Order: sequence, then structure tokens, then C-alpha cells
Amino acid sequence: MSQHLGRAVTFRRHALASAAASCLSLLALSAHAQAPATGEAVQQLDAVTVTAEEQLRQSLGVSVITESDLEKRPPANDLSEILRTQPGVNLTGNSSGGSYGNQRQIDLRGMGPENTMILIDGKPVLSRNGAQMRRSGERDTGGDTNWVPADQIESIEIIRGPAAARYGSGAAGGVVNIITKKPTKKLSGGVTLYGSTEDGGGDTRRAGFNLSGPLSDTLSFRLYGNVAKTGAEDIDTNVGADGRFLAAGHEGRRNRDLNGLLRWQLTPDQVLEFEAGFSRQGNIYTGESVTGTTDPASESASAQLIGSEVRRVYRQTAAVTHRGKWGDLGNSRVIFQYENTRTANCQKGTAGSGDGNCNSTTVFPVSALKNYFANGELYTPLTIGGFRQMLTTGIEYRKEQLRDDNVAAWDASAATANTLAFYLEDNISLSSKLILTPGVRLDHHEKFGNNWSPSLNATYELTPDWTLKGGIARVFKAPNVYQTNPGYRWSSMGNGCNGLGQCEILGNPDLKPEISVNKELGLAWNPNNGWSASIAYFRNDYSNKIGTDLTFLEFNPSNGLMTTRWVNTGKALIHGLEGSFTIPLLGDEGRTLKLSNNYTLMFSNKSKDTEQPVSIIPKYTLNSTLDWQVTPQFSAQLHGTFYGRQKPRTLNVANSDVPITEGGLAELGAYAMASLSGSYQFDKNTRLSAGVTNLFNKKISRQSNNSQSAGAFTYNEPGRGFYISLNSTF
Repeated sequence: MSQHLGRAVTFRRHALASAAASCLSLLALSAHAQAPATGEAVQQLDAVTVTAEEQLRQSLGVSVITESDLEKRPPANDLSEILRTQPGVNLTGNSSGGSYGNQRQIDLRGMGPENTMILIDGKPVLSRNGAQMRRSGERDTGGDTNWVPADQIESIEIIRGPAAARYGSGAAGGVVNIITKKPTKKLSGGVTLYGSTEDGGGDTRRAGFNLSGPLSDTLSFRLYGNVAKTGAEDIDTNVGADGRFLAAGHEGRRNRDLNGLLRWQLTPDQVLEFEAGFSRQGNIYTGESVTGTTDPASESASAQLIGSEVRRVYRQTAAVTHRGKWGDLGNSRVIFQYENTRTANCQKGTAGSGDGNCNSTTVFPVSALKNYFANGELYTPLTIGGFRQMLTTGIEYRKEQLRDDNVAAWDASAATANTLAFYLEDNISLSSKLILTPGVRLDHHEKFGNNWSPSLNATYELTPDWTLKGGIARVFKAPNVYQTNPGYRWSSMGNGCNGLGQCEILGNPDLKPEISVNKELGLAWNPNNGWSASIAYFRNDYSNKIGTDLTFLEFNPSNGLMTTRWVNTGKALIHGLEGSFTIPLLGDEGRTLKLSNNYTLMFSNKSKDTEQPVSIIPKYTLNSTLDWQVTPQFSAQLHGTFYGRQKPRTLNVANSDVPITEGGLAELGAYAMASLSGSYQFDKNTRLSAGVTNLFNKKISRQSNNSQSAGAFTYNEPGRGFYISLNSTF
């Protein structure tokens, strides 16, 4: 993977030139107009202070996956497969009790999936918010990393640490920005076919197409589509030595995607883009729910549904983007996006009462989530006090509206969330060696008031080869609509209430936002000869984390149940080391053969009050890739990942007064995974890729779907697999 920090591509961010931002930049423009405009000064500005956000992309907490990386090692279906190979990236469930149904999501620096913001071309993807939030913090969702086919991606940027503060609520862990391919200058297209098979099930078949090119001198277009199916794991995947069924394996997934973009070059300096997309994802049921697992050998109604599609997610988007150049005032970008997600789940128990296993596919209660997003940024070059700068001013508006037919007492009046944000970021070249990037963001949430997110990032060139980088920022996350809605009720269906029988967890409108203060300090070495290395210390001081705790149970006389609410829990400390090390072995700068490594070492990932983990993640992770360009047409890769020991919780995830015993304390020891891949370019239009995943067939099996008895064995690691992919273009 590309770990060269100086090569991060410009982040395709959303932009809107607000009146306030424009006025501020105009005031600064007078200073810029008085500055000498020598060719040398302009060249220095282009090289050092292109934009404030581009400078942040050079921070040590940023890594990039390129189009070439995706071609050499294509993911079967979900991008999380390749994202997990980057430093600071893990796959976990939303809670520290393990993932629901093996549906792990991207977790940056141990802050959990809910603190990872997913973007597509700078536009937020929030479809997973339409999945219900359960007592342990889990959602019935695979996340938002599977809406764009891999062959339609130009690059992916992963931003961790203080640089992510500018993106506001939901970015406390970091940001993943998926950058898609743009319309081409001449008519072109292509077809991609992919097939894989795995030991234990989970086979994938995928087909996609794309078409792009000009319609006239000023109009061009891009169209792509994708059809994919990943099968469910075999029903005996998690069967114990005694033949007892322990837990369900990975669910299967069916995908349908269609996206179109029309670009209109209004003038040489003005571009307008219209984009619309539709996606459908359906799961293939393996018999698991939050509260239990159906043994496939049983004769229950739930067992009869195994292999059926019991969850369907429909996502529709429409967006308009304007980019412009305004002379001395700078460049701007404006984005408006509408996102509509409908999630239809099989009926589980009684509507609004709990989470049993699926018992019917004739009733599909729907949660309908609508998101409205408007954002804009203006990038203005200026000089103040003799210092060359690039000022970024921005304004952003988000509106979330949710309706859930699963919840009988849903309070529609409390099911909206509106946020208005303003932010400034200035990239200041204080000298030829020191670049300072201060920033501040103000989010006004209609329910939680004002939240400030100040940040400060700096880069200092110690020598031409060594660079010192650091940053600090305050980030917040607003409670989600389920957690604050007083009409949202989750029932235990008689389980897990301190032996008192059935209880329920209610929404709490009095919650406070979660807060994280993120710090980062490190060194980068890049002598421009193929060698490179970096090391960074990161620390996140996390407070007000939202969860449930059954120690606060109260009797509800209206229905005779014990009740509790979502609450703000104590503080947590998450800190560790990240880094990379690239060794050229053959050829100029290692172009023939090189070894690329990245690593993450976690010092702490625990609550300060209870000593419980925020996420169950490895003590360390080391990713190593031996990349061999055998001939100009043929390349091969040997990839290995080494995971350190994983420790489970010792206290009940929803009741810190109840200790976990016996199998629930089982640790998952260190293990390694290896894969081998190759890619052959027959000509400029045809490429064949093939490979072996989990080369040595190292399997990890879940020990239970109950997070209190699975220990750290909360997910499946699939067995050995083989894949082949053919890409043909014209």
C-alpha cells in the first residue's frame, strides 16, 4: 500500500462559498494584493501551501490506497477487506462485546465504528444510521464501505488523528474518503468480472460495467453499475468439538448498484455536476439475532428462514456539485446532497418490543432515514505580515430525519437532528521549514447547542530527509436519533436484566455529546530514494461515551417492567504508536522489488473507571507486503498480517456490576494471515488478476453469539480462498 506521506492526493472535499466566508476572504485579499508576486514566491506557495486541507493530508495519520493497489489486490465485495490493511485500522463491532452476526465495520484507532466517518467524494454516507441501536451499542448493519464497486475507485484516503477534527460530529476516530473515477475526455468503458471460493463458504460472484466520455464540447458523463453476491458461510462453520452449534457464521450479501454523473463545463473556470445513484443490499440469513442464534438443525420457524433474505437496504442519492475559480479570491466548491435510505427487516418478536430471531418474511417493518447535506469551502491565497498563507473558509448544514416502523411508540417530533457548522483553517508558511495549520470549527446542534472543535497541526523540516509533525484537536460526536428519542424502546425479551426478567432500555433526550481530545506527534523520514519510514504517537482522551448500564434499573408501573436509559458513562484513554517502513530491494527506488510495512501498537484502549476495553482489538497489528514487478506486464504480491493478543471484557457490557466468568474470559492469542496475488496486463485494455487469501488456512471461530460467553472470540476469520478477476476496457 502507498504509505509515502508526501504523496497523498488532494482530498476531494465538499465546498460552498458562504457569504460570511467570502467576506472574510475579501478582507484578507487586500493584504494579498500588496504582496510581491514573483515567480519564486508563487512557486513556493504552490509547493508548500496549496491548501490548508492538502497540508493536513501530509500528516502522519494519513494513508492512501491507490487505484493500482486495488487492481493488484481487488477486494471480493466490501472495501473493508483492503481498508483493514492500513495502520490504525481494525474491524470491530460497535460495542466492546463483539460484533453482531460477524458484521464488523471500520474502526479507526480503537474509537469504534460509530466514530468513523465514511465519505464518497467528500459527501457523508450515513445509511447505517437507519439501523436500530441495540442495548449493547450494536447495529444490524455491515456499515457503509460497500456502496462503490472497487473497479470504480480512483483512490481511498484514511485520515486519523487531529486532522479529522474539521469534519465535525462522527469523526473522532477518523475519516475514510472514497474517491471515485471522473468522466474521461474520450469515450471509454469497461467490464469487470470477479469470482472467488472459500473454504467454509462465502463464495463471491461479481460483475460490473462502466461507460464514460464526452457528449459535446461542454458536457461529459460517467455511468457505472454492479451486481454481486457473496454467499453465507456454511451452517457448520462454528460447531464445537462436541458437535454443539455455537454461533452463526458470516451472513451472505447481495448487491445491486447503479450510478450516473453528468458534468457541465459552464465556462473554463466553472463546472457543474449532477449525480444520482441507487443501491440495494440484501443479506443472506444465517440464523443470528442480537439475543440468540437459531440452531439450523431445529424445526423452528426461524431455522426455516436460514438462507433467505431477511434484511434489505435501499439507498438513493442525488447531488449537485459546483466548482469555480474566482481569480484572486481563490477557488470554491459547493455540494448539495440528498440521501434516502430504507431498511426493511424481517419481523422479530412483536414490533417495538424486542429482538428475537426472524420468524417471518411476510412482514418487513421499515426504518426510513433521510439526510440532507449542504457544504461549501472557499480557498483563498493571501499574505499577512509577510507570511504566505492559504485560508480555507467553510459552512456546512446537515439534517437527519428518521422514521422507524419497528418501534410502536416512535416519537416523530424527536426524530430529527439539524446541525449548522462554520469553520476556518489557515495554512501558514512561517518559514521555509515550518508550516502551521490552525483551525476551528463551530457546530450548532439543535438539541445539544454549540460545540467547538479547535485544532492545531504543525510540520517542521528538521533536515531535507527528516520531518517532525504534530497536532492536537478537540472532536465531538452528537448522540444518535435512537439514543435520544424518548419513544425508542428496546426490550430484553426476558434476558439479561440482573435476573429480574424482562426489562427495557429507553431513549434519553438529556444525553450529552461524546468528547475526544486527540493528540499526535511523530517523525517522518523520506530520503527520496525508495526508502521511507515514519513513527507517530497518538493519544485520544475520550469522555462522555454513551452506553447503557443496568445498575440504573427502575420499576415502570405503567407496564410492570424494569427500565433504564442510555447514559453518559465515564472517561477512557486510547493511545498507542503507528508507523510505516518501506525497503527498496531491487531496481531504482525499489520499483522492481520492495517490502512495505505498517504497524499499530496499542498501549491502552480502556475505560478509566471500569478498566473495560472500548473496542476488542489486537495489542498490535503488522501489515507487510512484498511487491514484485516481475516484468512490465506481470506483478506479484505476498502479503502478511500479524495480529497480537486480544483480551475480552471482564464485566457485563450493559451492567458493570456483573462479572463475566469461565469461557467469557477467553483471550484470543496472536495469529498471522497471509495472501498471495498476481496481476498480468495482456495489453492496455485487458488485465487478469488472481490470488489466494488466507494462504495457510488459519481459521478463527466464534465461540458464542453471546458477548458475555464468547470471550475475545467474537468473529470468524474465513478459511483459505481463491479468486480470479478479469478487467477489459476500450
